[in-house]
Amino acid sequence: MTKFDVETELAKLKAETRELRQKRFKNSRLNAYRGELVTMHKEGATVAELQRWLKAKRISVVWTTVKRWLDNHG
Repeated sequence: MTKFDVETELAKLKAETRELRQKRFKNSRLNAYRGELVTMHKEGATVAELQRWLKAKRISVVWTTVKRWLDNHG
């Protein structure tokens, strides 16, 4: 029977915690159109209009995604 090694087990748990905490987010697909989106929004385009513009570019996102992205980037 092997002896329980606290140091080894603790090191394994710490390594697992670091791995679980790693950032999992990818860059937004909207970042590719950042200049256009911000400019159109500043010129008076609504979030719904920007959503339709993105759909014409074959990027299907919901209204709240566009709104949240603009709040963070615009």
